[in-house]
Amino acid sequence: MRIATRYVVRPMTLADVPQVMEIERESFPAIWPPTAFKRELQQNRLAQYIVVLEKNPAFVGDRQVPQPEHQSGRLRRLFGELRQMLGAEEDEELPPPDERAELALGFAGVWLLPDEAHLVTIAVRESHRRQGIGEMLLISAIELAQELDQPMVTLECRVSNQAALALYEKYGLRQVGLRPRYYSDNQEDALILTVDSVLTRRYRELLQTLKSQHRQRWGDFEVEPS
Repeated sequence: MRIATRYVVRPMTLADVPQVMEIERESFPAIWPPTAFKRELQQNRLAQYIVVLEKNPAFVGDRQVPQPEHQSGRLRRLFGELRQMLGAEEDEELPPPDERAELALGFAGVWLLPDEAHLVTIAVRESHRRQGIGEMLLISAIELAQELDQPMVTLECRVSNQAALALYEKYGLRQVGLRPRYYSDNQEDALILTVDSVLTRRYRELLQTLKSQHRQRWGDFEVEPS
């Protein structure tokens, strides 16, 4: 018997875009213009985006378990569910987080360049930070690179983001360069971090060890194929 997992990591779809934009606005309020996720998903052949979703136990599949409440509340939930199923427009109001069948907790974007998987963005919903979601996304991005036979994973990180730098170092990413005044909001420098051996047996064993440690601390998560 398969035990249901709380979290699902899967490729981002157009229906995820409104929730992903919520997370981007929280995480990068100074970004302008915002990322054109629909265009990225539909037109950018180099781009792969993944999202972490939390299943709402009040729903079975996409159908909400009936709860005693006022009729107007039922209608509001119904319309919220329909918007989510049909894919809300980017500027359309979403239902409250606890009224969604699946809540997007974080996302990551990877550009597949020649012999390199470039992690261009990673963000976690503010209410779920420091709960292993960012590490879950990093694991999934590295596994995506392995699946697509990309030997190198690279990314940029703020020089002041010590927590992220420690996480990346744990997964074998090392500083190989500096981009001065890379971030437009405060002109902060970015460190260029790279691991160039993700396809080797040694690195695969390291990743599996770290992934097992993550599961023991934060719980299991399901990965849907791309």
